[in-house]
Amino acid sequence: MTRKATSQDVADRAGVSRSAVSFVLNGRADGNIAKEKQERILAAARELNYTPNAVARSLQAQRTHTIGVVTDSIAGGPFAGKLLQGASNAAYRAGYLLLVIDTQSEEVREDSAFTTLVNRQVDALVFAAMSLREHVSHPAMAGLPAVLANCFDPAGTIRSIIPDEVAGGRSAAQVLLDAGHRDIAYLSGTGELVATARRTQGFNEALSAAGLPAPAAIPTGWEINDGYAAALRLLSDDGRTPRADRATGIVCANDRVAVGAMLACGTLGLRVPADVSLVGYDDDEPLARTTVPGLTTIALPHREMGEAAMEFLLADLGRSKGAARAASAKGGPAQLLLPCPVVMRGSVAAPVT
Repeated sequence: MTRKATSQDVADRAGVSRSAVSFVLNGRADGNIAKEKQERILAAARELNYTPNAVARSLQAQRTHTIGVVTDSIAGGPFAGKLLQGASNAAYRAGYLLLVIDTQSEEVREDSAFTTLVNRQVDALVFAAMSLREHVSHPAMAGLPAVLANCFDPAGTIRSIIPDEVAGGRSAAQVLLDAGHRDIAYLSGTGELVATARRTQGFNEALSAAGLPAPAAIPTGWEINDGYAAALRLLSDDGRTPRADRATGIVCANDRVAVGAMLACGTLGLRVPADVSLVGYDDDEPLARTTVPGLTTIALPHREMGEAAMEFLLADLGRSKGAARAASAKGGPAQLLLPCPVVMRGSVAAPVT
């Protein structure tokens, strides 16, 4: 069995001291070690296929280079899982690993998850939610660098990264307004979700800015059958014949509702987008891309939320604990709103006049 190279082997090959090797491989060489020596050390490390001992480095730095992530139910989600992908990629690039525990939305599991991660001596903590909501942060998050993703602490004690749902709702309406629509309906989902009220606010703001009265939001649900039933009622009096005064554009609570609305249009003999234009929400892959026509939608920035959460924490971990606390006390916890971009596809066109 081939012996693994040590830092002394690197030092011997480069003709330098072991401390010089440590300076170079720990990123502290500038101003301490001559450039020519740095190059010799790096070349020797490559030739010997030397990698520093992660455990030893952690003990020296009093860090484990791990970040604990607790989620409610997103680990297996089809698109919310992108949040974990974004966080994992950003952490990996900085030399950190994620320890992820999905609690399946059980409060007992959540408490156990935080206790487990603290006992594992993680350097920082994240709590990530499937959908935007309030979250009372666990006491463990007060003792380490911590951030909330896709949720927020009502007391404002922990920093959070969330989608700008008001701007998203505004953009959804603006897509139809920009295409020339003036008779626009809104299938709003259900009211218990925080995102619903915020998207409705944005929708109303866009219509008001265009000098139009905002129509009453139509509570709908979130599934394809909900969208189908609501759109059928909206566009027809008898479920068979389209109304002459029907809306020409519809903003839908999510992409599944939009697909249901598209099916309702088909039942009534209405063409999308020639007769009715549709805008969804979520950019739910592969659903939004595979409809015919493809669904114009508002994307939720899940991957970007994960990346931003790591950037917050890595910035903290780059400072001393004392400096991080002082900065937090001075500036207070922040809430970062990330944009929800428009994804244009084929379901929107100018209304027929």
